[in-house]
Amino acid sequence: MKQKLTILIGLTVAALALAAAAVAGTVTATATATVTGAGSLGLTHGATASISDTLDGSDQSASYTVPLSVTDARGTGAGWNLTITSTTFTDSSSHTLATTASTITGVTSACVNGGTCTNPTSTITYPLTVPAATSAPAAVKLFNASANTGMGRFTITPSINVAIPGNSYAGTYNSTVTVAAVSGP
Repeated sequence: MKQKLTILIGLTVAALALAAAAVAGTVTATATATVTGAGSLGLTHGATASISDTLDGSDQSASYTVPLSVTDARGTGAGWNLTITSTTFTDSSSHTLATTASTITGVTSACVNGGTCTNPTSTITYPLTVPAATSAPAAVKLFNASANTGMGRFTITPSINVAIPGNSYAGTYNSTVTVAAVSGP
């Protein structure tokens, strides 16, 4: 009986030791990742836009694009918008095109270099007249990224048509187009 009790006690101690070893091998750790936004919304542009047209007596339309690079590295999901304004197309002899000559017909957006982005969701409808005057008037929204969209780096490309009346003077016309990136949709 004593031998059975000793074996029973020995088996109980061994079982408790195995159970304690199994519990002693389990740990819980907390992993923390701190992600810091760069704190900025950036905008750059590509090449200078130009158009050419040959007068034939009829009203015509010529178009150009303005490739823009937008970076939202703020990490806030606040959204953003692009605004546009311009001066009137004027030649060296003070001939002008109409203040309503430029119209945005559409805008494309793409994530740069296949990176990870949250594609912008824009609520702007087209066509959209680009405001113009001798001095640039108040800007209008040309594209926006609704809240929680537009995070990352994008190429935004507006297509702009310029109306050229059949009775225009021949010459080189210039306009200063100003695009800005503004926080909030």
